[in-house]
Amino acid sequence: MTPHIGQRITAQYAELSTQEQRVAAFILDHFDDLAMYSAADLSRLTGVSKSTVSRLFRRLGFDNYQAVKVHARQLRSLGMPLVTDADAMAGDGERFKRHLQREEENLRRVLAGIEPQVFEEIVRCLDGARQVVTVGFRNSYPLAMHCRQQLIQAREQVRLAPEPNQSLAEELIGLGKEDLVILFGFRRRPRIFEDVVSAFDSIPCRVLLIADATAAGFERQVDWRLECPLDSISAFDSYASAMSLISLLANGLLHHRLAQGRARIDAVSELYGRLDELAP
Repeated sequence: MTPHIGQRITAQYAELSTQEQRVAAFILDHFDDLAMYSAADLSRLTGVSKSTVSRLFRRLGFDNYQAVKVHARQLRSLGMPLVTDADAMAGDGERFKRHLQREEENLRRVLAGIEPQVFEEIVRCLDGARQVVTVGFRNSYPLAMHCRQQLIQAREQVRLAPEPNQSLAEELIGLGKEDLVILFGFRRRPRIFEDVVSAFDSIPCRVLLIADATAAGFERQVDWRLECPLDSISAFDSYASAMSLISLLANGLLHHRLAQGRARIDAVSELYGRLDELAP
């Protein structure tokens, strides 16, 4: 990824004029809501001329402020938490309506993108795999952890990797064609992610990738890819569609092996009671 505007400012800050530094400092202080300001706003709020604002943006590699706003929206599409609509969370209950509409649209897009026969194939693999390993980094880690917790109620041999502060290699080595890896790869992935996907070229397990659209380039390297949009009405991504998909997969597995799944759930519940682990 080319350096974003904040990185460009940091790299060139010492070379800027005093007036340009005032604008640059304001941008850094208000980076999260950069797309909300106009060039005139920046001029007024920093006490410099519009020509100074324009000159700064040209020095940073932008033709004009419209290019800066497009740049800010592109950063948001890559997962950087930027406010692009100042009114997104305003208006009493209206914000809840907009939030609901966006969540419903995300879920519709998830379900519309899954072919029933592909879903059934994945469920059969979930049932028949010798072991299932769920893998996630950064924001994908809690999704991998939740997926493991759901699946292990219906079947045994479900592992989470990597464990906190542990490496991944020893978790993947030894996996074979009878095993399944569920890899979560949502945007703002760590650099190691691409290497992990490439490593599956030499590891003969099946791989299900659950991610947003930015992971489309990995599709040819995995057995299945299910796409979950993260769009929200403001700065922070929403993982509701991904959590719903995990529920759908876990329920699909349970109903595919209903007798064994019920027996395991009953056994787990009985042991909960013996260990007195859960509150009434």
